[in-house]
Amino acid sequence: MSALDNLSTILASGARLTVPLAFAACGEYLAERAGTVNISVEAMMLGGAFSSVAVASATGSATVGLVAGMAIGVVLGFVHGNLSHRAAINTFVVGLVLNTLVLGLTSYLITTNAFEGHQVWQVNVPVLSDIPIVGRALFVERWPAYLLIGLIPLTWWLVERSRWGLELRAVGEAPQAADVTGIDVNRRRRQALLWCGALSGLGGAYLAVGEVGAFSQNMTAGRGYIVIAAVIFGAWRLGRTLLGCALFGLADAMRLALPALGVTLNSQLLIVAPYLLALLAMVVFATKDREPRALGAAFERGTT
Repeated sequence: MSALDNLSTILASGARLTVPLAFAACGEYLAERAGTVNISVEAMMLGGAFSSVAVASATGSATVGLVAGMAIGVVLGFVHGNLSHRAAINTFVVGLVLNTLVLGLTSYLITTNAFEGHQVWQVNVPVLSDIPIVGRALFVERWPAYLLIGLIPLTWWLVERSRWGLELRAVGEAPQAADVTGIDVNRRRRQALLWCGALSGLGGAYLAVGEVGAFSQNMTAGRGYIVIAAVIFGAWRLGRTLLGCALFGLADAMRLALPALGVTLNSQLLIVAPYLLALLAMVVFATKDREPRALGAAFERGTT
């Protein structure tokens, strides 16, 4: 195999691994602009992956499985929002508990049930898929990947151009001032969590019924945390966030591809490489760029 073929293979693998991160990152970006650090994005992705496989097995349709994955993500977003805002439980604690709960529950269910594998179909874009090097990477994908073409500009428009997005950014920057103008701060934050849940669930479902066609224990393997790191890497800007997802996806692809190409490196180092990159991104960019002023801060009416 030539060097160009190897490069094309790595890029194609990187693109496939980037897609589920990009779905979840569109949701996490929106949630953080509203002032919520959604730690439970890992639970949303893992729950979406499991439910998509279970429902696809029961219905015989991978597409229905994708919808089920989104639905589970929305349910987890609803639970997170209500526990954080109505029960006034620390949002980080809620996120960690949900992550642990979903990991334990899916690990148990996968050992007690057998599911038939299903995958969504692949789409080859004529002419474009024949472009050297990048054609296979960008234009030979499972069909849900192409939803990003509309989803990315929609997310940007919602945050930057819509009235709802203006209110969303206001509650992330100055919740007390937003409250004075009549905006229901916690309601906007819960709505952002629902959006994040739907897209994170879709990301997990894509990983399961899009790329793999099955579910395995702890399938997402910390990808939810990498999504959070990507938002920090992107300095809470959508374009840079997606660039971060692409870098992390490519790092993961290199981990998988290098041994197959005969490159000998420490296997443990290859496994942790994407997570080391995520940690480095958080250290470097978190000190250079300003996050939303109220990010991670609970809102109580009348406090300062």
